[in-house]
Formats: sequence, structure tokens, C-alpha cells
Amino acid sequence: MSQSRTDLPNASLLRRLAAILYDGLLLIALLFIASAVVLPLTGGEAVHAGNPLFTSYLFLIAFVFFAWFWTHGGQTLGMRAWRLRVVRYDGGPVSLWQALLRYLIAYLSWGALGAGFLWSLVDREKLTWHDRYSQTKLIVLPKSG
Repeated sequence: MSQSRTDLPNASLLRRLAAILYDGLLLIALLFIASAVVLPLTGGEAVHAGNPLFTSYLFLIAFVFFAWFWTHGGQTLGMRAWRLRVVRYDGGPVSLWQALLRYLIAYLSWGALGAGFLWSLVDREKLTWHDRYSQTKLIVLPKSG
């Protein structure tokens, strides 16, 4: 009999960072493609990184990347490689609202010099700021087979 999602252990900081590295590489490739898509609209000129419209566009692309994976199975490709899944506290699937909260607060977690992630080292449940705020958690799935 398999464990319920509420009985599975929460992810360690190291496992989280490993999945983030994988997903970061995928996201960089996606953002390169998203940037290339706008080149015909700018006469082939690179868009200035300080342009608020362009920055918002890339921010939205990144959100759609994460939100789609989190709300459709709970796993990005990096999370799948490290046997992680994001779920609600009760083990259910993440809603779009929770994905948005998780995404936005994760930026704050990074922006505070990683303090939101380091919080998991002192949190008794190994939860980060964005886990707590969005009422989600990152669980470690059992090895299959």
C-alpha cells in the first residue's frame, strides 16, 4: 500500500536547490525563445532589459511555465528528476491562485538574499516562506519499482 501525500516527507533545501537548477536551465532556454519571438516586432533589435513591458512579458512567461506544471500534476521537469511534487497541505492539487502566491513569494524568498529558502533549515516542517504563504509544500515521492 502506498503512502498518502500527507505522510510523505517534505523536501530538504538541497533537493529543492537541485530541482531549481534543472528548472532554471529550462527556463533560461524558454526565455531565450520568448525573447526571439519579439524580435520581428522590434525590427530585429534586442529589447532593452529595463523596458517594463518586456520585463513584464518575461515575468508572465516564467509564471505560466511554473503555474502550468504546478497545477497539472504538481511537478516541473526538475522536480520530476528529483522526485518532488508540490501539493496543498492536505495533499491535494495546487490551485492557480496558490501557484500565483507561491510564484510571487518565491521572488521575495530569493530577493531577501535567499532567506525565504534558508528558512526551511530552521522550520520544523522544512517549509519555505512561499510554502507557508501559499499553503503548499514540496514533498519527496517514494522511489518507484
